[in-house]
Parts: sequence; structure tokens; C-alpha cells
Amino acid sequence: MKLATYKDGTRDGQLVVVSKDLSQAHYASHIASKMQQLLDDWNFISPQLEDLYQTLNNGRARHAFAFDSKMCMAPLPRAYQWADGSAYLNHVELVRAARGAEVPASFYDEPLIYQGGSDDFLGPTDPIRCPNEDYGIDFEGELAVITSDVPMQTDAIDAISSVRLVMLANDVSLRNLIPDEMAKGFGFFQSKPATAFSPVAVTVDELGDAWSKGRVHLTLTCNWNGRRVGMCESGKDMTFGFGELIAHAAKTRNIRAGSVFGSGTISNKAQEKNGKKDWPKGYSCIAEKRAMEIILDGAASTEFMKYGDTVRIEMKGIDGYSVFGAIDQRIAPLEDPEPKAVSEEPALQDKSEEKQKID
Repeated sequence: MKLATYKDGTRDGQLVVVSKDLSQAHYASHIASKMQQLLDDWNFISPQLEDLYQTLNNGRARHAFAFDSKMCMAPLPRAYQWADGSAYLNHVELVRAARGAEVPASFYDEPLIYQGGSDDFLGPTDPIRCPNEDYGIDFEGELAVITSDVPMQTDAIDAISSVRLVMLANDVSLRNLIPDEMAKGFGFFQSKPATAFSPVAVTVDELGDAWSKGRVHLTLTCNWNGRRVGMCESGKDMTFGFGELIAHAAKTRNIRAGSVFGSGTISNKAQEKNGKKDWPKGYSCIAEKRAMEIILDGAASTEFMKYGDTVRIEMKGIDGYSVFGAIDQRIAPLEDPEPKAVSEEPALQDKSEEKQKID
């Protein structure tokens, strides 16, 4: 099933069930009013929501209404925990290669995870407000999962069964603040502002065969200012699946229902072309584009995002339909009384676009 949280003027919003094609929705308040309620009592509440989902898909829901992603908060508007990984080691290798640094051997044995802010998530069309353009504003296209309770010392195989919902994330980074923070040896804080999530979170059965071994095997599309810059495959180059990420976090602590885990920037390996490296799938964050430029040309030429820039992050199924809806955001200053509308894109597009060249 597919679920979203609608804005209602409160911090936690109203839980809604969304049809498979993202065209219709229905409030779930007679079953559960908040997403966290569902996560706390999944075995009792989810079958009731599944019944409503099937009724909605069959056109028999009496109080259905047109689904609008602009009404959405993050599916889980605030969480007990947001832990973001770096499961695509190609991303780490690429960024480190650009600055002439090697990847420590331990990175290939255990996942990298940092604990981010979970008290202020952004909805899919909320503006990314930043006090200063010079902070180096970057988008990061990721996958994320929401878990049930996970006991301490759970192994990676069992951890996969704790995944209740899957969604997309834009893990916004302020790149120019990162070096000073990391030099202090205490990790990210100011350089990682609020993270945005897709309009809809889906149960793993919605992904069908695309969900395998804790990985989603679909293509993530990133558009920057209306130009397609990335069509990265999310499955094949994911070094650590969500089972490994969750198990790593549970090594010394219990994980509670409503914890959110991110995959890190979705990244694909380079290919050799005429003796030079080539990245035909593009990129899911600007830092990777700049790293590519340094490797190929000796210097980065692409700038980070500026006020007014837009980013759209989306993943489509093999049927061509949007699985989670799109994250569609604009960079804005703190004082911005009249936000401009973000770009729209049809939910269904011909699969031939998969073959289009990345700009």
C-alpha cells in the first residue's frame, strides 16, 4: 500500500491512504490518524489500511479525493531517529579520489552512518531555505526506509524484515560548511539541514521484484533546474543493503519503530571509454559532478545551487508510473513571502526516456 501525511496545521499531520497510481487519496483517521500510530501498532492497523487501499484502488471508496503532493508533509513528519548511511561506496571513492585520498579498508567491511536531525523533516514541495548561498547548497538523491522495532544485535538478514515503508529522500548538504565541521572530529551538524522526503511511502510488496536483499532495483532520476542530470540505478552498486545498515546501527542499541534510515547518495561506477572515465548515468548530487570534473579536467567548474534553483527527484517503476511521487523543491532565502511554483511533470511517461542522454 501507499501512504502519505497531509498538512493540517499540526506537527504530525493526517495519515492518508493513496491509490497505486497516485491519483486518489482517502483519510485514514477512522483507522489511524498519524503515521506513528501505524508504526507503533503495525500488525493490528496495517491490515485495516490495506483493506482501505484496495477499496480505493477499485474505485469504491466513498470519500476519496484527488491526491495532491503539495499538501504533503514528509510521510513521517518527525521521527525518533534519522540515521543516514553511505551505502554506495562508489560515491565515497569518487569524492575521495578527487582530493587524492584513499578509502580506508574498514569502509568496505562496515557501513558508514551518521545521526541526523529528525525533528524537522521537509515535505516534498517545501522550499529549501538557507541563510546564505555561499554555504554550498547541494541536493542528494537517496532512498530511505522506516522500520519497526529492531532488537539489539539483530543480524542483517533479520533486519530486512523490520522494513515497514520505503520512500525517497533529498538529504540536503551545505558542502562549504562540511570541512570545518569534520576537522573538529565530531561529525556533521550545521552542514546537514532539514531532509526532505517523497510525498508517499510504500510497503515493500508495492516494489515487487524490484525489492531484493534489502535493495531497490530501479532508476532514480534527478533534474536540476529542469535539466536531467542523473538516472542512477539504485540496486547494483549499493555496497551495503538496508539490512546491513540497520544491523550495524543495532549492534549496541535497540532501534524503535519509526526510525528512518537513508541509503546515502545513489551512485553508479564509472565506465572506461577511449581510455578515459565516463559516467553515463550522471549523478545524484553536485559534489559527485564536481569530483568527476576534477578527475577529468583537474578542476571543478560546476557551482553549487543558488536561490531560485530547483531540484526534482523521482523514481519510476517498470510500468513507467512514479512509485513514490516526486520531491520537487526550490532553493530559497529565509525571507521569501511569495514562493514560486515548482515544476510539474506527468506521473506517466514513455519508458523510452530511460534511454535519453544525460545532460
